[in-house]
Amino acid sequence: MNFDNLINDYENLINKKLKTVYKNGPKSLVEVFNYVINSDGKRVRPILTLLTNHVCKGNIENALPAALSIEMFHDFTLVHDDIMDSAKLRRGSATVHSKWNINTGIISGDVMLISAYQILEEYENPLFSKLTKLLNKTALEVCKGQQYDIDFEKKVEVNHNNYLEMIRLKTAVLIGCGLKMGALIANASQEDLEAIYEFGELLGIAFQIQDDYLDVYGDSISFGKKIGGDIIENKKTILFHHAMSSGSINEKKELLKWYDKRTGNALGNEKIDAVKSIFDKLNAGEACMKLVNDYTKRAFKKLSHLNISQDAKNIFKNFGNNLMKRKF
Repeated sequence: MNFDNLINDYENLINKKLKTVYKNGPKSLVEVFNYVINSDGKRVRPILTLLTNHVCKGNIENALPAALSIEMFHDFTLVHDDIMDSAKLRRGSATVHSKWNINTGIISGDVMLISAYQILEEYENPLFSKLTKLLNKTALEVCKGQQYDIDFEKKVEVNHNNYLEMIRLKTAVLIGCGLKMGALIANASQEDLEAIYEFGELLGIAFQIQDDYLDVYGDSISFGKKIGGDIIENKKTILFHHAMSSGSINEKKELLKWYDKRTGNALGNEKIDAVKSIFDKLNAGEACMKLVNDYTKRAFKKLSHLNISQDAKNIFKNFGNNLMKRKF
């Protein structure tokens, strides 16, 4: 089957099944749930679950509940993250808490989290236990990553390695989890399970670093969020760390001056322009994209450890390349 057709089929299947996940709650909550699942999400994580299951010669129908579980957990994190970040837009549309209210955002996110675990009840032991343990481990890591992200906004002494560990936890482990779930359901070997997870983790880090880049150098329509949002929120992304490690004393002082402020909308663009000017001067964007390429190459290298055909490895590589080009 053509790669693009395969991905489209998976996306359509996931979208169809998501509509059946939560139908019997309060009408207002069902409305919010449908709003979230009908947003312009590309279903990257659940597609990876199905794709890995396919590559490992599993049964797609068997993998579908796990794929839905991963998507529910991911949507839960987005709804709650938007509340913590006071974000107005998600994927180009109003966030749940800004369209409704914070309480609705909290409880709808809770429903998505509970649904993620409830869906896994379709599996029998020992597979149910393995999948649940993996999701539990991942959920705790994601929460740790989110808390580090919050803490780092107020800390000056955060370094490059601290930041990479934060994005590994907050973003990359869930991608690794989605891949590993698909392989577990296909009864892949332990060696393949480890290599697949590491591939996903490294690709997830590359994806998040690119996200940092696009927050400054992308456009709000294709990116789905306001450009410069990380700067306004004082998020010390990889661009910040590059500037702090390569800038002069005066440039570092200037950067820290801006990151010490909580500017409102009136000064928002001024802050973004000033910080971006420092990033430009120190080639932070170029350094950021070099890291993206380095982590992507490391991810692809992990594919050589998989006991699958070269055609199957190429499927993963095609997905990775398209993901980094934001085609999903």
